[in-house]
Amino acid sequence: MQKSEKIQKINIQLDSEVGEGQYANFVVITHSPAEFVMDFTRLMPGVPKAKIHSRIIMAPPHAKAYMQALQENISRFEKKYGEIKLQRKETFSEFGLTPPETTLPN
Repeated sequence: MQKSEKIQKINIQLDSEVGEGQYANFVVITHSPAEFVMDFTRLMPGVPKAKIHSRIIMAPPHAKAYMQALQENISRFEKKYGEIKLQRKETFSEFGLTPPETTLPN
């Protein structure tokens, strides 16, 4: 970095309502040429409906940066705590879902 370049500091505020967080165990991701839309929800056994609790919209470059940051953090997590095991496809059938084959182990 050259001396003429300034480092911008960002002050991020977290209000108490957002700070409590929302639990999600399912996300639906859609996209257009201009954006990625991620709808986070909770699926519960025996409940035929799921309410979207949070919708995050990102420009494609931000979505890719998010994916890379998440991959890096998952790698750090697994180095510290061990491999994260994915649920088998059959466990999703109680929700009436069939996840993509490419995301689950055989």
